[in-house]
Amino acid sequence: MEKLQGKVPQVRFPEFKDVWEQKRLGDIAKFSKGKGITKADIIENGNIECIRYGELYTKYGDSITEIYSRTNIGLKNLLLSETNDVIIPASGESQLDIAKASCVLKSGVALGGDLNIIKSENDGIFLSLYLNSKKKIDIANLAQGISVIHLYSSQLATLNLNLPTIPEQKRIASFFTVLDKKIAVQTHYIAFLRQYKKGVMQKLFSQELRFKDENGKEFPKWEKLNFGKIYSFKITNSLSRDKFNYETGTVKNIHYGDIHTKYKTLFDVANEIVPFINLDIKLERIDKENYCQIGDLVIADASEDYSDIGKAIEVINLENEKILAGLHTILARPDKNTVSIGFGGYLMGIDYVQLQIRKIAQGTKVLGLSSKKLSDIIINLPSKPEQTKIVDFITSIDNKIHRTENQLQQTQQYKKGLLQNMFI
Repeated sequence: MEKLQGKVPQVRFPEFKDVWEQKRLGDIAKFSKGKGITKADIIENGNIECIRYGELYTKYGDSITEIYSRTNIGLKNLLLSETNDVIIPASGESQLDIAKASCVLKSGVALGGDLNIIKSENDGIFLSLYLNSKKKIDIANLAQGISVIHLYSSQLATLNLNLPTIPEQKRIASFFTVLDKKIAVQTHYIAFLRQYKKGVMQKLFSQELRFKDENGKEFPKWEKLNFGKIYSFKITNSLSRDKFNYETGTVKNIHYGDIHTKYKTLFDVANEIVPFINLDIKLERIDKENYCQIGDLVIADASEDYSDIGKAIEVINLENEKILAGLHTILARPDKNTVSIGFGGYLMGIDYVQLQIRKIAQGTKVLGLSSKKLSDIIINLPSKPEQTKIVDFITSIDNKIHRTENQLQQTQQYKKGLLQNMFI
């Protein structure tokens, strides 16, 4: 590619030299509207493939080749797609959300109500990419409404577009199609690795799958223990979020809400963004033993959801930082002669442990978990050498997931940059 300036994009394929022309969308396209398909009309084995407007927000990207929903509504009551149709929601919850276009690359797909349909001789993938990037804010500004935002074809028709020749449109569309396939492969691989990890962990912790020692012999039988036999509990620090900042301080704080949403199972401070406690908060009362140490579990002891109660992270690297377990957490410290680094973090996510935690969680609107009750749950503990093998194996999968996530993020950033520079 080469960089150009003027009435052409900053980045362009070198074989194209023509200046892009400005045209109104209404002058190059015809508009229509989909016909109503309700959620109740979706049938798993229906005869007709269909797309509902809400699926543009959750399931589809710039182009659509695979259809996720089907219906049995009669053909006379449906509006079917033609290859190259561009669809965009006619209603949504916010102005930016509604600016979401997709090109349907399949004919005969039923297009539901609340979908604007754009038919044009221009390349549909190019048009979708353009509308989703350079024209996203312009479309959002056209939309109207308060609680529900509406976007009409008459408004879309007023959009001014800068368009290259059809061959250049197709070249750009082809390039981004290849890029999107790479993103899809990386995304699917991450999903596969996560599912594989989940399955392997269940087999390892149920002892269906076991390692052998360095001499090829069986490790000792696992021991049934109360959690409180190998973990002791330390005092946590109950500060609300308004006492934190991301700029300066001497002590950091792990908040229970971040355990639910932000942090990995094995908590490495070098890879996590953890807030400081404000400098005006007096911390002299905190005993040295109550600061987080390597191997500690920080367990969320409050949640509105059973799936989150008892979620835990294990501290595996502090990098000389001083960190406190914060509001609505339980700080559990292992007997380091008995528990390998990393094992407790993985153990806390296993089904039989989580089921026990949900049984002891109490509350109506907000569920709570106490260290006293937590200490009574039963765990199955292998020998420390076997624990180490389990941790090393699962960590190797986590590392693959992390590397692929980084690659995916880089590819997505690359695409985002090109979208800004390859369109006017």
